[in-house]
Amino acid sequence: MCPFFVSLYCMENKKITIAIDGYSACGKSTLAKELARELDYTFIDSGAMYRGVTLYAIRTESVSPTHLDKEKLINALNDIQLEFRKVDHERHLFLNNEDVELEIRKKPVSDFVSPVAAIKEVREFLVSQQREMGKNGGIVMDGRDIGTVVFPNAELKLFITASIEIRVHRRLLELQSKGIDSTADEVKDNLTQRDYIDSTRAESPLRQAEDAIVIDNSQLTRSEQLTLALKLVNEKLNSPIRT
Repeated sequence: MCPFFVSLYCMENKKITIAIDGYSACGKSTLAKELARELDYTFIDSGAMYRGVTLYAIRTESVSPTHLDKEKLINALNDIQLEFRKVDHERHLFLNNEDVELEIRKKPVSDFVSPVAAIKEVREFLVSQQREMGKNGGIVMDGRDIGTVVFPNAELKLFITASIEIRVHRRLLELQSKGIDSTADEVKDNLTQRDYIDSTRAESPLRQAEDAIVIDNSQLTRSEQLTLALKLVNEKLNSPIRT
């Protein structure tokens, strides 16, 4: 049996897929990164990939405050190359060989990422890439449809949630750390709108998988959340392998 914190033997002999879903600014990516680091797994930020496509759409004028040219964007998908590369020990998203990690976190992309992500062809384009990245297991991927669509057979599915007040506070801190100005009202409006679009879209809406374990981290520290998640990973690593 493996100890509480997963042993090297177990990690080397049984690599699982961990799918983490949840609302915007609830701490999905933070948990996913920390889990991947602890387990020596690969972290894949699916949300960054949708943000990369959205940035491309903005730059090519496929999306604006008054118009979303779906056909133009769909026809350009094969011109979009997305890749994660390590930069200063962090994984950054590169769009057509350009490091866009900072730019995809800014307000213009945040404002339009949900409508772009609702396009069926965009989701199919990115889901195929995500599945290829994770075909051999040993990954932690976060998003909104990872446990329901991308990896419905993932050994461990987590659904992360938190109160809107906590989420607004966390997103403000994140933006401030990147030197991006915003107000609590602006962040709350953006999160509320994204929640609605993500939960009601026709293609792969945000929802909790039936076999997902819910973690409400409103009152949890990052350390407490990571400890809980590692306990759940350990239980899966000690359970029979799926066939």
